[in-house]
Amino acid sequence: METKSRLLKRNPESTRTLSRPEVTVTQPKSEPAKPQPTPDAGVGGSSLDTMVAACAMELMNARNSFHKLHLKVTGEGSYAAHVAIGDFYDGLPGHADTLVEGYQGVTEKILKCKDVTPRTLDTVADGVAYLRDIYGMITKLQGMLPYSEIVNNLDLVKDSINSTKYKLLFLK
Repeated sequence: METKSRLLKRNPESTRTLSRPEVTVTQPKSEPAKPQPTPDAGVGGSSLDTMVAACAMELMNARNSFHKLHLKVTGEGSYAAHVAIGDFYDGLPGHADTLVEGYQGVTEKILKCKDVTPRTLDTVADGVAYLRDIYGMITKLQGMLPYSEIVNNLDLVKDSINSTKYKLLFLK
């Protein structure tokens, strides 16, 4: 029996040369466009600038309110509360500075911070309620901020709040 070899034969006319696609390289712009906050209408809470300034002022005032509470706390668990509140208020000026300086740097403008009367705290329960209020204010602000680095810094403030609440509520 005769065996034939079955090999594929290539037709030389059907082969063609493939061309490579042209690649266009574009250079990035020198500086990416930065998100723009809403214009400051001068009404409390109506713009991002106003809300950041209000948050910073609240943190600065909270430092004094918690310092006063720290000095007058008495009774069962007062030493634990005294230490917890002291640790918390010590960190507040740095948090306020970081917020304002970071925001002013990214937006390239100076905030107008309005004076607000500090809250009076008479009991540890008042302090815990104030911590919850500050936490809520920060969470609302974070939802409006287009700057992840500032949102992350505000997370550190919330972490300090959570740690302080834990100490005030459970360490007696």
